[in-house]
Amino acid sequence: MKRRVVITGLGAVTPIGNTVEEFWNGVRKGACGIGTITKFDTAEYKVHLAGEVKGFVAKERMDFKAARRMGTFSQYAVAAAKEAFADAGISMENEDPFRVGVLVGSGVGDLNACEQAKAKIDAGNQSRVNPFTVPVMIANMAAGNVAIALGAKGKCTSVVTACATGTHCIGDAFRAIQYNDADICVAGGAESAITPVGVAGFSALTALSESEDPLRASIPFDKDRNGFVMGEGAGLVILESLEHAKARGAHIYAELAGYGANSDAYHMTSPAPGGEYQAKCMQLAIDDAGLQAADVDYVNAHGTSTHLNDEGESLAIKAVWGEHAKDVSVSSIKSMTGHLLGAAGGIEAVATALTVERDMMPPTINYETPDEGLDLDYVPNKARAKKVRAAISNNFGFGGHNACIVMKKYTE
Repeated sequence: MKRRVVITGLGAVTPIGNTVEEFWNGVRKGACGIGTITKFDTAEYKVHLAGEVKGFVAKERMDFKAARRMGTFSQYAVAAAKEAFADAGISMENEDPFRVGVLVGSGVGDLNACEQAKAKIDAGNQSRVNPFTVPVMIANMAAGNVAIALGAKGKCTSVVTACATGTHCIGDAFRAIQYNDADICVAGGAESAITPVGVAGFSALTALSESEDPLRASIPFDKDRNGFVMGEGAGLVILESLEHAKARGAHIYAELAGYGANSDAYHMTSPAPGGEYQAKCMQLAIDDAGLQAADVDYVNAHGTSTHLNDEGESLAIKAVWGEHAKDVSVSSIKSMTGHLLGAAGGIEAVATALTVERDMMPPTINYETPDEGLDLDYVPNKARAKKVRAAISNNFGFGGHNACIVMKKYTE
């Protein structure tokens, strides 16, 4: 029999706050974390804006020597994991470390380490390439570093499914606990890809907004949307079996009740038209939770601010909710943070858990001009207090990777 799974801890490093409290305050206020890129000179680039993490000092959040041997995305992951562990009140001294798992992914890994190594090679200094280049850059090292920092010796994996990464990691951790492979899992995603290669690569795909106005760059569901804005950070949740959480008197934010995953099997970068497979993925998660669509009050949308995603996701919601589609509230925190790529599902899961616990729905900020056919309740511009019995968080990635999770209010 499958075990019930609950969320007992949250951790966040984001463009609108480097702790969960700062992040959630930013969400409630509709803060915009998008601004001019400072990580490198973008004078020769078409894209000049991103959602950068601000004021993060690694040595204040973790062991300094260890941090020096990590990529930035791993530093974000470790900081968020330590916050989530502390929030959950977990002490490894009281746990069997082989029953504590880590499932943390990154869509890209550390591009900066690759770029620095390539620059030295091009300058004829290949012998001076940092010996930690490979372990710094590979995407699984966020999970590895989190496990080392926490002393977690259970299942330790790293899903890499582009922008669906964080949600797939949480979903796989959910399954691990359901089927008794672990009692506790740290799960989510981390990313730091605002680098010359990252920006140039996505720009060449014409995927990024070229807006010069931070308030009109990441504008999900708005008629004037013209591409996504890159973001960075980490979002992690602590999942526990209900029995384990109750035994230690843990605070429960929400119950993680359902998980859906499928593939468009259509195109490397474009979602299949019409939202059919996103709708199927949402329905899988709702069915897995034992709910009906009408039981779900809020959708934390993938909502990237691209024409194809926002249209397809809106159509998918209409397909799942049918005549009740306009009764469900839908919003995208990417309007505030930009698109955190592999970390998007992690930080959006944090937001969704708080939405369910606190009955406060995040806004889609800077929403001005409705688009024909995109006529759902996108919670425009201001957070809204509303009872949320259950919520679904969607993420869809390049390659046709779709992932959805359902959270509901915890009841005995």
